[in-house]
Amino acid sequence: MAEYKVLPNNLESEQAVLGCVLIDQEAQTDILSTLNRDDFYSEAHRNIFQAMQTIFTKSIPVDFVTLTSELEVEKKLETVGGIDYITYLSNVVPSAANFKHYCDIVISNSVRRNLIKCGQSIIEDAFKNGDEKSSMQFAEKSIFDLSQKQQDSDLELVGKPGGVLTEVLKELSEIAENQGKMRGIPTGFKDFDAITNGLQKSDLILLAARPGVGKTSFAMNIATNVAINEGKRVAIFDLEMSKAQLMQRALASVAKVNLTHVLRGSMDQEEWKRLWTAEKKLAESMIYLDDSSMTTPLDIISKCRKLKMTEGLDLIVIDYLQLMKANKKGTSENRTQEVSDITRMLKVAAKDLNVPIILLSQLSRLVEQREDHKPILSDLRESGSIEQDADIVLFLYNPENYNDVISNEEPGTVHLIIAKHRSGSTGEIKLKWIKEITTYTNMPANRQQERVEEE
Repeated sequence: MAEYKVLPNNLESEQAVLGCVLIDQEAQTDILSTLNRDDFYSEAHRNIFQAMQTIFTKSIPVDFVTLTSELEVEKKLETVGGIDYITYLSNVVPSAANFKHYCDIVISNSVRRNLIKCGQSIIEDAFKNGDEKSSMQFAEKSIFDLSQKQQDSDLELVGKPGGVLTEVLKELSEIAENQGKMRGIPTGFKDFDAITNGLQKSDLILLAARPGVGKTSFAMNIATNVAINEGKRVAIFDLEMSKAQLMQRALASVAKVNLTHVLRGSMDQEEWKRLWTAEKKLAESMIYLDDSSMTTPLDIISKCRKLKMTEGLDLIVIDYLQLMKANKKGTSENRTQEVSDITRMLKVAAKDLNVPIILLSQLSRLVEQREDHKPILSDLRESGSIEQDADIVLFLYNPENYNDVISNEEPGTVHLIIAKHRSGSTGEIKLKWIKEITTYTNMPANRQQERVEEE
């Protein structure tokens, strides 16, 4: 016969907490804002605590009289033990001096019970679910959600010693002492870095363009620059191209060799030499590739969380938004809402993982229907909350695709438009697009004459 085990609890601590609420109005504010109904093991204690919270939200002091009155209104007074039990709670502790200790015990037991319930749910899902990957994701998400719930931050006095104000002042002092030093991760594109100060941790960066403009190449250029030149760990998720195709492009770009020559095997001796040098650089870099075609945000977050914990992680690149599903169940009836859910999850992931995420996206055909073909924020496909969630929105615009070439611009000039920048200025940057080697390069400084507007 299986042994029955009682879930972790401490009824004496629960009684002490409720007693502290009844005898000390200062303690009750902390207690009622720290705990919640489900932290109590006893059903009677859950009902009493909920009644206390109801009274408290009405700005009425919680005491013996108001509590018994509220429980009578809710018709729960007798079920919790009647007036005698409320009287007992009022006298169970001599003072509320140790209320924080009692709260810690109640919370500790609540967390342990939630872990047990979480484990039971994981076991049940493993029995029912025939997909082992889905079961793994369910287990990881269940534990992660519970962990996040425990890590929720509280209101903080900004001026407290060692608090956020102290941290910000320290950071500003370091910036002043190291003027000109890049605060974020340098991308290798100087004019872009000058405006953004590099890629900042926790930022969701949306890179959008019409098909064929070269957004995948630009993202890969950033990824290889960051990995090779800055020694950073980069995770790339490509839902369209295979790992082999991505590495073919990367080799051609890093080696500065015509991609057509690479694919045809028609390289000369010098090109082969550059290709082998590029292969060595890429092999020594810390680039991680995933070309799963049915990837969801939870898939990406799960894989990146593992990488962050085991090896470290500095940048995530996802190509591209319109190929993603919010979950594995299929297409949502409301695609705009689904896209909004995806971008929101990725923004939260960027913050939780504390790394920048570059998310590629298609632009709608509205761009091609206007006389002015330069992209604007409303051109984002299935926009929903894309613009709202993104910290930076970038557009790649190639005038040559629309015969919009400005007379004084040399061939291959592409505009990188910073349409939104939550923490800084917007503007336009000119880049040189060398299609043969799938590479963007910096434009010579004397040809960079662009506006920069403060938001």
